[in-house]
Amino acid sequence: MVVSFKYWDDCIEAEDLKEMWKEVEVSTEWIDAGEDRGQKVHLSRDPDGQPYLTQTEMRAVAYIVVRRHFRSQIDPDMICAIAELESDRQLLAVRYDKKSKEAKVGLMQITHKNAVWLFSEMGYRLYDVEQNPDLLFRPLVSIYFGAAYLKWLSTFQDKERTEEFVIRAYKGGTKKATHKSTLPYWKSYISVKESLPSRKFFDDGPSPANASGAPPPVHAGASESSGTEYWDSITTPEDMEQMWAHPDVVKEWTRSGEKRGKVRFSHDAKKRSYLSRVELKAVAEIILSKYFSTKGVKPTYLCAIAEMVSMRFVNGVSPRIGLMGIDYSTAFWIYMELGYRAYKVDSADDLTKPFVSMYFGAAYLSYLSEYEGKERTPQFVVQAYLEGPKNVNLQETGPSWLKFEQALGNYEATKSKIQSTCAIL
Repeated sequence: MVVSFKYWDDCIEAEDLKEMWKEVEVSTEWIDAGEDRGQKVHLSRDPDGQPYLTQTEMRAVAYIVVRRHFRSQIDPDMICAIAELESDRQLLAVRYDKKSKEAKVGLMQITHKNAVWLFSEMGYRLYDVEQNPDLLFRPLVSIYFGAAYLKWLSTFQDKERTEEFVIRAYKGGTKKATHKSTLPYWKSYISVKESLPSRKFFDDGPSPANASGAPPPVHAGASESSGTEYWDSITTPEDMEQMWAHPDVVKEWTRSGEKRGKVRFSHDAKKRSYLSRVELKAVAEIILSKYFSTKGVKPTYLCAIAEMVSMRFVNGVSPRIGLMGIDYSTAFWIYMELGYRAYKVDSADDLTKPFVSMYFGAAYLSYLSEYEGKERTPQFVVQAYLEGPKNVNLQETGPSWLKFEQALGNYEATKSKIQSTCAIL
């Protein structure tokens, strides 16, 4: 079957087209080109008649996909630069790789094999590319799987990777990430990325700031303006009732003049939403009492981890998402494989909801406490949560454990020496 697109309407859903019209620079560009709302929107074509995305359209699509599914995890400019190099923004670009004997297709030049692996093994199931490979020619689909692959590369083998590693691995595979053959691609990428037009829209777009101390280039940081004003907008009525029933929360909210149905988040100078320590501890206690009462997980431990990975910001801090820093693929795995299904995770945005993030953080902590069928010490569990279970070194008291003890002091009245037995559970 030969794929062909004449209009934007041919390659994206109606709701996605509405999202495109909402973007100021896109709508301005389309109206200037003679397009009308409510009518089919023509795709641009090169001299050979091939459909392509303008830089404005490309960036808008990248931001929409990142905002929906990879919030605070992938830099949209990284996606745009790769699309420039890989396909020249041509929707129907196809390149046959003689070595792998596979065709790379679409904006992000993803092979069908890689897309199916991401779909079936890594939990990126929004588009069924296994049954319909031609979906990879669609702009949002190509970017969705391209971003998913970039995210996987960014923590390859449970290690935080630099932007250079990710880009060179995207081009030549993980084994060629440090090989001289991929160095020219990296240099071209830097040049293209620096030449991209500045972004003047998306008020809740990611900020490059990195407050975590992790390598900053790969991920976007916590949003400069989270767009989240009220607790009630991202919390279920049942969970809000639990918060109002918590004596410490009621005291704090009453003192600040909050009203039922319209409870405001606290905001920092950059208008980023965050939880007070009273609110954070209440969320942890509610989640544990409802879903983990037999597990014995300590709310203070969850709070200390949240302090470290997100600084209590609702959207999280780069490179992690949400209060507990749980990424979408991990949460989806916990949901599907471990059976923790009290909250759904349809996209990464769900993990910016405090109760959802806390729930999956507690579930992951519980899983790590019995990693590989062994009862684990608090030192192991905390380091495994922060750095990956394969990167734990119990022979040394690393900085992550020392920072954890310091954060724990904010929530435990008397800071006693933590026992070497598994005090988390």
